[in-house]
Amino acid sequence: MDEILKRVDWQKQELLPVIVQDAANNEVLMMAYMNREALELSLKTKVAHYFSRSKQRIWKKGESSGYTQEIESFFIDCDNDTLLIKVKQNGVACHTGRKSCFFTELESGNVASEVEVDLDNTYGVIDTLYHTIQERKNADPETSWTAKLLQKGENTILKKVVEEAGEYCFAHKDDDEEEMVYEAADLTYHMLVALASKNISPDRIKQELARRFDMSGIAEKNSRVD
Repeated sequence: MDEILKRVDWQKQELLPVIVQDAANNEVLMMAYMNREALELSLKTKVAHYFSRSKQRIWKKGESSGYTQEIESFFIDCDNDTLLIKVKQNGVACHTGRKSCFFTELESGNVASEVEVDLDNTYGVIDTLYHTIQERKNADPETSWTAKLLQKGENTILKKVVEEAGEYCFAHKDDDEEEMVYEAADLTYHMLVALASKNISPDRIKQELARRFDMSGIAEKNSRVD
């Protein structure tokens, strides 16, 4: 295993770009990244594991959807810094429910393939909303509020977060349950827009909350750096 891992030029980068092809027909399914641990897991299990830059952790492809990738072969490029893997794709590769992540024509913006599987219920509403916000980065600001908000930039995005937080507080003070739910939803949406603008997945918030289960609130506060 060590001899195989040494074939990669880790001096250039800690994250290795990985092109993923369908072994049956050579269709390009997606591009992702592996660090040393993800590559080692993939080599050992022959199931694709990647390192998510937005989640900042190792993730097994299909861990939520069940649409895993069984690796049939690994190839490394002439510079020893990029991988190509050929896989048996179980189900679809893209979180949008399409077979491949490459479905939008660059020049026209036309969508070249249809959704094959509805994954909304698979990922949950928060992850689905975050993915949708990410997709809206390239939408027309004239027809998409999310695209317009992202285009206006950081000051506008953060102003909306503060505004929605204030409106939730007023609803809370008024003991208006319906309004609290409505404003909490608005606040959640705008927080996700802010996170998406920095490419920070809500999975990282879940990881942080899970970490805090292992310590008391006082200990957690004391662990923070001033």
